[in-house]
Amino acid sequence: MTKTILVLNAGSSSIKFAAHDADASEPMLRGALTGLGSGQPVLEMDTDLDGLYDTSPAMPDLPEEDMMVFLAELLAKRFDHVDAVGHRIVHGGRKYAAPVLLDDTVLTDLQALVPLAPLHEPHNLHGVAAARQVWPNAAQIGCFDTAFHRTQTEVAQRFAIPGKLHDAGVQRYGFHGLSYQFISETLADHIGDAAQGRVIVAHLGNGASMCALRNGKSVATTMGMTALDGLMMGTRSGAIDPGAVLHLMDMQGMSSAQVSDLLYNASGLKGVSGISGDLRELEASGEPAAELAQALFAFRAKQAIGALVSTIGGLDALVFTGGIGQHSSAMRARICEGMGWLGIDLDHDANRNHATALQSDTATIHVLALSTDEEAVIFHATKAIANTHLRNGR
Repeated sequence: MTKTILVLNAGSSSIKFAAHDADASEPMLRGALTGLGSGQPVLEMDTDLDGLYDTSPAMPDLPEEDMMVFLAELLAKRFDHVDAVGHRIVHGGRKYAAPVLLDDTVLTDLQALVPLAPLHEPHNLHGVAAARQVWPNAAQIGCFDTAFHRTQTEVAQRFAIPGKLHDAGVQRYGFHGLSYQFISETLADHIGDAAQGRVIVAHLGNGASMCALRNGKSVATTMGMTALDGLMMGTRSGAIDPGAVLHLMDMQGMSSAQVSDLLYNASGLKGVSGISGDLRELEASGEPAAELAQALFAFRAKQAIGALVSTIGGLDALVFTGGIGQHSSAMRARICEGMGWLGIDLDHDANRNHATALQSDTATIHVLALSTDEEAVIFHATKAIANTHLRNGR
């Protein structure tokens, strides 16, 4: 019997998915259910893998958890026998540093991490619950965004706080690890041996972070204990003076819940512009506040590149990925402007045309815009664990 492996990447407003024959390198089907919570969910599926998506004209508007079950049941009509389902799990904490079979004990541990990733972890776990309901005999496997960064030194993972708090798990974890892993594993296809050198990957989207790599391993990253830290994002503030948080609570009278909502949902591009957290809307706007938001996003990104370069002793390649990193030529140009001291020099025609290699002939480092594929990373990890699981007859 052909082994079928599904991949579910569940988020707050969308679910990306793919179905694989375990013995094939490419998926049989891939797609996305978008617009969750908008009142107009849209299901798109690419069954021919030609980039042309079939769009369902009518989808029920259900609560998120029910939508996940609906999608699972829809996939079950196509794939009645599923051996394993791989899931993106944003936060694995200190305990889960590699993909793992999701049993009740593991899921209880992950539920305790929800406060550290409130925009992501609940949706990830809802996806697991839906898959367990529809495919109760399939192996459920979790792949963690935090795991890629466990190669960092203790110094890179520490906060400057008392040791007993560090021992209790208050430390830097880092995120977007599945994306960074994909780039790390495929970068040599584009730049050869330089991929094992000093590389910074900028995963820029509604959530944004950067990672410094050496020998393909994470050395440092901008996100910390939560996915709120580091770069400015769509609606998240990124790094902010902790004294400002205390001020908001002590002097402005805001509750912890109000501060959380402010920093997660009403800051970043959205908060600074007062218009939108979607960079595409800001790039189309002529409002001064939209320009300010874009300038600040680029400024914070430049600062992060400079800091990360210092941790790896220089730079051989800068890689842009994620929705903004791959698709916004204007933001790439903003970030790279004035970075000639580092060897960064864009070929502006290549950048405007969204080429893969963006550096000019005079640049001394590689600059690339690459697509990432978290689902491919999840598939390969799920296949490896599922094979062991099935061999053991469990």
